[in-house]
Amino acid sequence: MGYVSAVPVPQPRAARPNGAAAAPGGRRSLAAALLLGALGATVVLLSAGQIWAEGTAAVGGGTLPVEADGGTVTGVPTALAIVGLAALVAVFAVRRAGRLLVSGLLALSGAGAALSAVLGASDSSALDAEAARITGDSAASVAGLAHTAWPYVAAAGALLILVAGLLALRFGRNWPAMGGRYEREGNPRAARRTARTGTDPDRPEDLWKALDRGEDPTRED
Repeated sequence: MGYVSAVPVPQPRAARPNGAAAAPGGRRSLAAALLLGALGATVVLLSAGQIWAEGTAAVGGGTLPVEADGGTVTGVPTALAIVGLAALVAVFAVRRAGRLLVSGLLALSGAGAALSAVLGASDSSALDAEAARITGDSAASVAGLAHTAWPYVAAAGALLILVAGLLALRFGRNWPAMGGRYEREGNPRAARRTARTGTDPDRPEDLWKALDRGEDPTRED
C-alpha cells in the first residue's frame, strides 16, 4: 500500500486593503511634515527678533550706531509663519478638497516667507527710517550699512514650511482627520449606534437626553 506524503500547498496571500501598503509611508510623511512645519515656523519667528541690518548715522559732529531687527525690516515672514502654523493644524481638521486647499496655503506661506526674508536681506529703508527717528532728522541716512545672516536663517526656516506644505499636498490624502465624525465614518458600530438611537456621542446634550429617557447611549449593538 503506497503512502502519499502530505506536502503543504502554498496559500495565496490575502489581498491587502486599499491604502494598507501606503500606511507606513503616510505615517512617515505625516511625522516629517509636522516636524518640518513646526521647526520652520519656530526658526522664522526667532530669526525675526534678531538684528538684520546695522550701520551708523551722523549726529552733530559724531556718529551713532543704528540697527534694525527682522520685524522692523519686514513683518511678512512673521505673519506668514503664523499662517503656516495655523494651516499645519488645519490640515487635520479638513478632508478632501479642503485639505488640498489648506495644504496649498501651507506651501505658499512658506514660499512667501522665504522670498520676503531674502528681499529683506538687502533692504536699507528700515534702517534709514530708524536713523531718522533717532536723530530727529527726516533726511538722515545710514552709512556703513551691513546686513547679518539672520534673514537667510529665516529664509531657511521658511523653506522647511514649504517642504511641509509639499508633503501635505503629496501625501495628505492618506493622513487622518481630527474629530469624532471621522472616527464614526470608519467605525460601523458607532455609525449603527448613532442611527439606532439618534444620539451623537460627540454631543453632550444628546447624551443627557438619552440618559433622561433611561437609555444607555454607550451600549453597543
